[in-house]
Amino acid sequence: MSNLLLRKNDRTSLFINGASLHHAARNLGFEVDFLALRDLFEQQSAFQRAFYYAAMPETEDYSPLRPLTDWLAYNGYHLVTKTAREFTNQSGQRRIKGNMNVELAVDLIEQAPRLDHIVIISGDSDLRRAVEAVQACGVRVTVISSVKTTPPMIGDDLRRQTDHFVELADIAHHFTRRNADNRSRPPIRHPADVDDDYDDGE
Repeated sequence: MSNLLLRKNDRTSLFINGASLHHAARNLGFEVDFLALRDLFEQQSAFQRAFYYAAMPETEDYSPLRPLTDWLAYNGYHLVTKTAREFTNQSGQRRIKGNMNVELAVDLIEQAPRLDHIVIISGDSDLRRAVEAVQACGVRVTVISSVKTTPPMIGDDLRRQTDHFVELADIAHHFTRRNADNRSRPPIRHPADVDDDYDDGE
């Protein structure tokens, strides 16, 4: 049993900032089994939908995120993507800017009238106002992030606003990818692993 405070009759949806989850999981030393993650919610709530947000690098080459996003699309996740912006900073370092907060906030507000419980995997304090707005509609909001990473992944403003904060490290064992598990997604590389730097806006 997780400590997500899921309720069997609550209409629940999951909103995942892909870059935020990737960075936190990598910092905590595990890989995500996305089938197990979705199953956790399906078994313990009246689960509606899982949203996954990803900024895709603008390149003519094959994107390192494509295997993951294709797999998610075929395995019950609703993908929200946009093209990431690549630029060179004043130090000459190549950076990729891929902030998905606007897309995530819009979906939170649009989906709120149809939900009882919203679960967000992200730590960005820019989402605080959107969380406040859906709470005003009577929706309970849980945020999953981590204070055990270096630096902590969740902003104080968002943590104070949410109804319930869940430490990612405390529930990771429910959806940690195992090498022998054939249901798990194929290994992928994230832009953070292949580019000089990656900025998801957090």
